Amino acid sequence: MNPLTEKLKEVLVSVFPIIAIVLILNFTIVPLETTVVLRFLLGATLVIIGLAVFLLGTDIGITPIGNYLGKGVTKSNKVWVVVIAGLFLGFFISIAEPDLHILANQINTVTGGLVPSSTILVSVSIGIAIMMTVGILRIVFNVPLFKILTGVYLFIFILSLFTSSEFLAISFDASGATTGALTVPFMLALSSGISSMKKNGKASEKDSFGLVAISSSGAIMAVMFLNIITGQNEMTGELPVDLNPSGTIWEPFLHEFPIISQEIFIALVPIILTFLGYNFFSLKLHKRPLARVLKGVLYVFIGLVIFLVGVNAGFMNVGSLIGYNLAGMDVSVYLLLIAFVLGLVTILAEPAVYVLTQQIEQVTNGYVKRKAVLVALSIGVGLAVLLSVIRIMVPGLELWHYLLPGYIIAIGLMYIVPKMFIGMAFDAGGVASGPMTATFILAFVQGAAQSIEGADVIRDGFGMIAMVAMMPIITLQLLGLIFKLKSKREDR
Repeated sequence: MNPLTEKLKEVLVSVFPIIAIVLILNFTIVPLETTVVLRFLLGATLVIIGLAVFLLGTDIGITPIGNYLGKGVTKSNKVWVVVIAGLFLGFFISIAEPDLHILANQINTVTGGLVPSSTILVSVSIGIAIMMTVGILRIVFNVPLFKILTGVYLFIFILSLFTSSEFLAISFDASGATTGALTVPFMLALSSGISSMKKNGKASEKDSFGLVAISSSGAIMAVMFLNIITGQNEMTGELPVDLNPSGTIWEPFLHEFPIISQEIFIALVPIILTFLGYNFFSLKLHKRPLARVLKGVLYVFIGLVIFLVGVNAGFMNVGSLIGYNLAGMDVSVYLLLIAFVLGLVTILAEPAVYVLTQQIEQVTNGYVKRKAVLVALSIGVGLAVLLSVIRIMVPGLELWHYLLPGYIIAIGLMYIVPKMFIGMAFDAGGVASGPMTATFILAFVQGAAQSIEGADVIRDGFGMIAMVAMMPIITLQLLGLIFKLKSKREDR
């Protein structure tokens, strides 16, 4: 089968449940305007095509670049090269991430410009750059992942005591948003490239996971520091919900296309120039493999543009409308049920999930099956979205009431599960909160927050991505515990 046809088939199976849920709701309890439904269907078509092209491009473009650069950084045997490379690549791969742009724009919109998108983009990218460098040095110097993560999350807990509830939600959401369709394949390949240069095979297998987890913690700390430095507190916000959209079906798509094309182009250029420079001075690939990598990057560009245009113009508005309308009903069970089901199926449409699950199966030589990881992720994300909606509905229920016990469980599990599952689980937390979550489900939850009396869009609407990022850490580590007990039984 043609690789592109294979990807199309794979993506179609994943995105179809979301399309089905929206259409069922439209013809039953949440009727939508015809223009909205047609825009959604057009957006869904673009999502399927864009995601398939992107995944193909990732396989032949972004993943090899990350691998080559990872091996090159390690081969130098100089700590200063590792540090500079980590800071440079971390900053530019983060500022390139489409999910972060979506979240930054959403924060800017909801706060009425009080927190500009550029402030979020730059501060988060600096945090990612610093922590990605720490993550690379961890692999190089063979520091156990669980020790680093324990220290990092203890420091985050201390910072959270000085952070306002609004910024607490935004900081953990920023962590999830930075690990999306572009950063995850790159970081996984980079860590795989670095760890493959180590002589101890077993160590390198464990070390090929965990870089995403450490890097994404930089986003949390960066936003917390931003709040502590600026002292911005007691913010309120509103989400504009357009119940009767005007204009043609094509209008939002034509509006989004040039903006997204420019964003993705600017985002990819530093990474491509870095790779071309490294290839010219050191790697010296032959014309055919070099052309294949560059063709892959072109596919990534085309795929991401098509995908994000579809998501922004067709998905986001439908998400907020459904959340707004369901929350306005007398029977709250509909909102809770749809929240759980959306979380359950949306994770399957995340592009980075495929990259991570394939790598897990490859690294473990098929011992950890891809389907088992997908089931664990789906249940975790379903529960995360459900708990986020319950938080909006119950006055006085704060985000930290979930995150504090959740991360205590996650950190505690690190000390009893097989070490390889720790990196997988924390990486999966970042992977789960990708483009579909940052757009469709974020819009759904914020639409519900806008509709429910007494709820605030900033305090209650944000924090859902944080929940989506946390739950897979617990569920995948529990999966690791099951595998550990199963292997002990087999040994007997």
